[in-house]
Amino acid sequence: MDQRISIVTLGTDNMARAVAFWEAMGWPRKMRKWDAIAMFQVGGLAFAIYPFDKLAEDCGMQDRGPGFGGFTLAHNVGSKAEVDELLARAVANGATLQKPAHDAFWGGYSGYFCDPDGHPWEVAYNPYMLPGPDGAVALGD
Repeated sequence: MDQRISIVTLGTDNMARAVAFWEAMGWPRKMRKWDAIAMFQVGGLAFAIYPFDKLAEDCGMQDRGPGFGGFTLAHNVGSKAEVDELLARAVANGATLQKPAHDAFWGGYSGYFCDPDGHPWEVAYNPYMLPGPDGAVALGD
């Protein structure tokens, strides 16, 4: 099997709010022919927003419960200043600051925001895993 993640889909209770948030973060919506799902190009990966109930139904599960869902998403940037800038931009556009940026035990700098639907996003500067010109990160051995 090829090592690949093609699409990350997050559930939302409010499509209009979720789409407005990500567009305000500078992510242009793609494939607008489907109103029921919002898709965004993120480097070589697709990021999608879909209603919680329909997402749960699609994968044969019950709708999600309250609290931490057991996953985070990360957005790596090239400097500590970019971490601070992106966290501030997210909060200004409706996110909640979950954990302020700080020097991390692993040698980088990171903080967390929760998007308007409560999904936790880490914004990180990792000097050992800097994003390339296309935004992709390369893992060393």
